[in-house]
Amino acid sequence: MADHTAPGLAVRDLVIAPSASAITQGIAPGEIVGLAGLDGHGQELFLKMLAGLEQPLGGSIELGVSGTFRKITGFRKAVASGIAYLPRDRRANGIFPTQSVLDNFAVSTLSRDARLGLISPAARKARYDIYREKLSIVAPRPDAPITTLSGGNQQKVLLARALALDPAILLLNDPTRGVDVATRHVLYDVFRGLAADGMGLVILSSEIEEILLLCQRVLVFRENEVAAEISGEAMTTESVISAMFGRAA
Repeated sequence: MADHTAPGLAVRDLVIAPSASAITQGIAPGEIVGLAGLDGHGQELFLKMLAGLEQPLGGSIELGVSGTFRKITGFRKAVASGIAYLPRDRRANGIFPTQSVLDNFAVSTLSRDARLGLISPAARKARYDIYREKLSIVAPRPDAPITTLSGGNQQKVLLARALALDPAILLLNDPTRGVDVATRHVLYDVFRGLAADGMGLVILSSEIEEILLLCQRVLVFRENEVAAEISGEAMTTESVISAMFGRAA
């Protein structure tokens, strides 16, 4: 478990459902932590609480930056504090389907493109181009409707939007769901690069192999509690599945 006094995300005595045991965890800078579990066993609820989208029944979530801890009490506070969240269902909760690729990218960070109080199209495009190159986004042009892009490239635009917030912690809800194999490996390389640069990542994945490939440790949820925390050589498909079903590995 990460040091709760260190910078990063500190989860203390978090209760996510009635009669469930409290969760205390730390997510350190540069760490990639996986969340696993059978559907509906609390891992997605936990991730949304970290993002400020759901309120816990007890306990606290704090983000430590530059020696100070900020309590996360809602989504806006989470974003302002340095937490970015990539939703699971990009069509329902992520993209703005009537807007362009560039508008979808810039919607969360419009103030960064202002020059003398006015939005600078050149500044906005220059900022988008940085992430287009970094994430290998394939788009015909920035003003094309986002719906003209493949699912994988839509996902990259949403990731670019999240990264443009310069977060300390990135929360990813099944980030490679519905994307092709090539895009998946581009995203894996990006995630590893972000962690190497000091960003903390929490990845919920429905694919155990993905967690084993990317994460230093995994929290396995069962009945709205952390049933097991597995790391290092103990992280195997068998050990994760056993914890998901409440069996000893």
